[in-house]
Amino acid sequence: MTPVSVLAFSGSLRKASYNSGLIRAATTVLPEGMTLEVFDLSDIPLYNGDVETAGTPESVRVFKDRIAAADALLISTPEYNNSIPGVLKNALDWASRPNKESPFIGKPAAIMGAGGVMGTIRAQMALRQVAASLNLALLNKPEVMVARAWEKFDSEGNLHDEPTFQQIAELLKALGTWTRRLHRPESYNAMPADVKPTAALN
Repeated sequence: MTPVSVLAFSGSLRKASYNSGLIRAATTVLPEGMTLEVFDLSDIPLYNGDVETAGTPESVRVFKDRIAAADALLISTPEYNNSIPGVLKNALDWASRPNKESPFIGKPAAIMGAGGVMGTIRAQMALRQVAASLNLALLNKPEVMVARAWEKFDSEGNLHDEPTFQQIAELLKALGTWTRRLHRPESYNAMPADVKPTAALN
């Protein structure tokens, strides 16, 4: 089986974040042939064109390099005011620049989220709009939308709900299948150069 490396990051900086808890849970239910690296967005500064002109910050450079090196992405987002949090949008904006060199182009990705009574459905819809602009190859199904998250995590943000573990496992399995399908040599070679995944599997 062709191995798949996944880079995962949460859109929340809170220590006991439910969404960071989802990422931690994902590390425990990885399917065979998949590895997962967790990236912390807390060191990425607010985007400023003047700062970019002076030189890309080291934390942003590392983030972009890790995205480029991964075969696929896993993004966990909370929902703030019916959309994704600023920290996540800011990180995505930084990493997408300059547009022609964006590591997101053609990159397989999956999203999930934990939050209130609607389970981040509106945030995930907003993230899908952003993902389309980034030209991510986003997995559509299955969906992981964890409603009433306070009932499914402990006080330190650790997941203890078995059905949610199973949903995450199914999402990761589907992401692995999706990534291998997109990286098949015949499919990869047929794609236009400007939308080819940046880290083709061998």
